[in-house]
Amino acid sequence: MHVLLADVLKLQFVDSGVPEALTEMIKRLQEQSKDLPEAPDLCSIRSASKVLVTLLLGDEPMQKCFRDGTGQLYEVILSWLQEDNTDLQRSGALAIANFARNDNNCTRMVAQGAVFQILALLERHVKDGDVAVQHAALSALRNLAIPAANKVQMLEDGLLERIRMLLCSDMPPVQFKLLGMLRMMVDGQEEAAAVLGTDQALLSKITEWCGSQEHAGVRGEANRLLAALIRHSRAPEVVYAVIQANGGKHLISMARSEHVIMQNEALIALAIASAVTIETVEGSFKDGGIVPTLQQMLDDPMVASEVKFSALGLVCSLANSDELREEMIAQGLPENLTNICNHSNAKLASQANVALGILNGTVTDPAS
Repeated sequence: MHVLLADVLKLQFVDSGVPEALTEMIKRLQEQSKDLPEAPDLCSIRSASKVLVTLLLGDEPMQKCFRDGTGQLYEVILSWLQEDNTDLQRSGALAIANFARNDNNCTRMVAQGAVFQILALLERHVKDGDVAVQHAALSALRNLAIPAANKVQMLEDGLLERIRMLLCSDMPPVQFKLLGMLRMMVDGQEEAAAVLGTDQALLSKITEWCGSQEHAGVRGEANRLLAALIRHSRAPEVVYAVIQANGGKHLISMARSEHVIMQNEALIALAIASAVTIETVEGSFKDGGIVPTLQQMLDDPMVASEVKFSALGLVCSLANSDELREEMIAQGLPENLTNICNHSNAKLASQANVALGILNGTVTDPAS
């Protein structure tokens, strides 16, 4: 009820011309600050721009202000990205992120060149820049990258090359947003995943952040990006590069996460890596404890069925390695699989039967 009431009020404010009044006030304050540079009213500019961003949180008010990319207010907000005032820069980027809440708006903004303006803003803040501005700009880029067509266009516009400048950032909020934006960029994009996944400098930084003990969010996003590079590229070259960067142990650790989505992403990436080039991964996976991890996962009644299903797929891929197959048998994995063959989940039981047959050599892995 409170949310609905707030949205109604936002719409009333927009219909009453509040956004236009706020932008006029900001413009007037900026002009006054030019005449009196020693006493600019920064607090009022900051407050007015924040109110404007808040109004755009409502879907209908946002669409009225955007007007399919032709709204006067939208054009004013775009101009804020080029201002020297960091409050306006930040509010401008946050407003772009709010406008980018549906595919049509995202497509229109990318076509109009909004990405170039956001990148230019980021480049102004690479060294000793405003973290809040960087955070807001990366949020806008991530939202703009959601439509598949935009991913292609943004890649063609050179986004990946220009965004690498932020790898030097030592600020966790920027690292977190950068990783999330890169993960969105490679989602469903085989070529982009292959390019990023063979960039040793990038992989070195990702694996460094995979081990971050200071910021759980950064650690989680880094691991998810590492898994995404393998999942979306399915390329032996990417698997090799990830293993060379010591990424194997991080994927195995990710499979032990308390979050189901992260467990699944890790297990699928590990299975793909094993399927496309088992020779590359077997040593790293063995040293990383992949077999004990699988055994614990399959034996634990609290592990979700969907996670166990992915784990069974990984067993099938790992069986292509004689060394790992022998370890799985020696560790008693066939007994774990036999127990799952009687599971009430028919799909899970069937997959366990297949995995058991592959492990025992009576069934050939259809993926091999």
